[in-house]
Amino acid sequence: MSTTAPAHTPAHSAAPTGAFSPARTTATAARVLRQLRHDPRTIALMVLVPCLMLVLLRYVFDATPRTFDNIGASLLGIFPLITMFLVTSIATLRERTSGTLERLLAMPLGKADVIAGYALAFGVIAIVQSALATGLAVWLLGLDVTGSPWLLLLVALLDALLGTALGLFVSAFAASEFQAVQFMPAVIFPQLLLCGLFTPRSDMHPVLEAISDVLPMSYAVDGMNEVLRHTDMTATFLRDILIVAGCALLVLGVGAATLRRRTA
Repeated sequence: MSTTAPAHTPAHSAAPTGAFSPARTTATAARVLRQLRHDPRTIALMVLVPCLMLVLLRYVFDATPRTFDNIGASLLGIFPLITMFLVTSIATLRERTSGTLERLLAMPLGKADVIAGYALAFGVIAIVQSALATGLAVWLLGLDVTGSPWLLLLVALLDALLGTALGLFVSAFAASEFQAVQFMPAVIFPQLLLCGLFTPRSDMHPVLEAISDVLPMSYAVDGMNEVLRHTDMTATFLRDILIVAGCALLVLGVGAATLRRRTA
């Protein structure tokens, strides 16, 4: 008489890898932050570069401070978006090419845990970055805004989180850090040209205006301009920040779908 021994089940297979877990997400974020702590150049790029660019911009228009008031708020949202896009795309690609991301996916971690952990870690940096840039612009560089500086901070933070989400997404399609940087002209530059920074979107060719209506940076700039011109939170401002936040969440969801587990 023979008996069939039960198949051995790995200890980690019982973990619900498909379910989102706050604990696993937090652990992933903590690991990414520990790695960033040992990379001061990356931290400097994320935190200090937007501040330095704002200082440079302020003194470029030293003779016409009103010009800085007109475009400074918009750039307060654009600079964090660009820097977080660059740093996140390169850092995440480094994790992919080094095999770290694949090893994480071999553990009892769901895709949502991994992508949310990365977003949370870079989101912490985005909070610091946005707070420093907003405080510098308003209280040291004299950016004159009609609305609350806290609303400026909110838009700057959402823009930085959008840049993080875009960076996580495009890292899936790059094979090297150089290719990750090459995505910037395709993903960022069209939005920069069509967001209304250089000319009102209503003055553009109708085709370009229609394209700008579906680009999230357009609503980031519109949200900043609402704070610049109105003392209270307007319905347009709420629409703008909801669109930016929704785009960030959508891109994070699509980014999670690009993660693949490889089997031996």
